Amino acid sequence: MRRLEGLDALPAAVTGGCVATVGVFDGVHLGHQAVMRRVAARAAALGAEPAVVTFAGHPKRVLVGQAPPTVTSLEHRLLLFERLGVQAVLILRFTPELRRLTAEEFVRRVLADGLGLRELVLGFDCKFGRDRGGTADSLRPLAAEMGFGLEEVPPLRLGGRAVSSTAIREAVKLGELDRAAAMLGRPVSLLGTVVRGDGRGRALGFPTANLDPHHELRPPDGVYAALAEVGGKLHPAVLNIGLRPTFGRPGRSVEVHLIGFEGDLYGRELEAFFLARLRGERIFDSAEKLSARIARDVEAAAAAVEAARGSWLIPGPLMPIEHPEAPRRRG
Repeated sequence: MRRLEGLDALPAAVTGGCVATVGVFDGVHLGHQAVMRRVAARAAALGAEPAVVTFAGHPKRVLVGQAPPTVTSLEHRLLLFERLGVQAVLILRFTPELRRLTAEEFVRRVLADGLGLRELVLGFDCKFGRDRGGTADSLRPLAAEMGFGLEEVPPLRLGGRAVSSTAIREAVKLGELDRAAAMLGRPVSLLGTVVRGDGRGRALGFPTANLDPHHELRPPDGVYAALAEVGGKLHPAVLNIGLRPTFGRPGRSVEVHLIGFEGDLYGRELEAFFLARLRGERIFDSAEKLSARIARDVEAAAAAVEAARGSWLIPGPLMPIEHPEAPRRRG
């Protein structure tokens, strides 16, 4: 996937032009996936390049002074875009200059002149440009004038409610991982970089990868059964989020023990998928009691991973882990 950063990266040579969409796409949930798949299908039909224009940070940070915690970081979104067949992504920072562009100016300068737009696919709630004036309805006259196709993808609903990043954030914060996973079409996951810790896990007999997450939203503190993806391979794992109260260490940490894994993970990217919550954090009287409990957690996590193999495709055709009954929008 080609990665273009900022307006200075334009114009970008796009062979055959592009079919594009625009948005933050936080979470890359089932609704976003329907848009991406439509982009890919239309691009294939036109012999064009499927492209996404997204933002490095959430525009609300500039517009209203604060942004919601992200379900997925920029790097995580890019990884998910690529898995969905996107071939080019333009990453924009929401600068004052960008904020001043009207929707028409954005389409002409960024999408048409910059990326060679042939068709624009928008989600049902997409609004971009100054005063959020760019919608499918408002852009139809411009599409007719300039000769590019324009399509709006309707909302995808589960249980009568439109799938949204806001609903997913709410579910993750509350620890309702099954509800969040149903909207994501995959288990809730964290992407981060493995950093050096204090070696406490290894001393207990269960070496852990200390994860520096790329974003701030995560499930409540506790111990989870998980799958850890490293280098394209999935490993059953136990994941702990919390304060490690037994040792009185300051600060919240994310630690992942990859069951049966041997190797050096420092500096590598790791994506951890949450499958089930095993227990809450608690204080143990001794390191020996903690170690014994971790051993039971490992057994429980291994069983949870085996159970998940019956309900999740591992790997799925477009995601590393994908629910076989996730709704599909085909081109």
